[in-house]
Amino acid sequence: MDIKDILLLILPFISGVISAWITYFFTIKTKKNEAVLKFKEEKYSNLIVLLKGFVGRTASADLKKKFFDEQYRSWLYSSDEVVRAINKLTELLILERGEKPEKYKGEKVVGDIIFLMRKDLLGKTNLTYKDFHYIDVIE
Repeated sequence: MDIKDILLLILPFISGVISAWITYFFTIKTKKNEAVLKFKEEKYSNLIVLLKGFVGRTASADLKKKFFDEQYRSWLYSSDEVVRAINKLTELLILERGEKPEKYKGEKVVGDIIFLMRKDLLGKTNLTYKDFHYIDVIE
């Protein structure tokens, strides 16, 4: 058996092992990314729902407390931009000292949070903070 025959036997085996490893690697990476995305989507949706604790008739101390509890946990998974946007909400609340903020400022801060969460999940969006509208439910 010469080297040519040995290579004809070994090369297909090596190429199969390498291609199986590459397939496995990308499958694991894809599944991990999907799991992270699903986790973030669930956590971001919790934050969005709890944001209504700051707006209109749904404003309540209990929802605000739950929002900030979730916001503290969000440091583990949120993008830097989302953390900064939530920090701007906190800054606005501190500046207003419990009073209702100016409508434009409040809408911009909340809209930015929603926009940046969407951008973090989707990667790209054509919407802006102005596209998010909170509708106060009237009884």
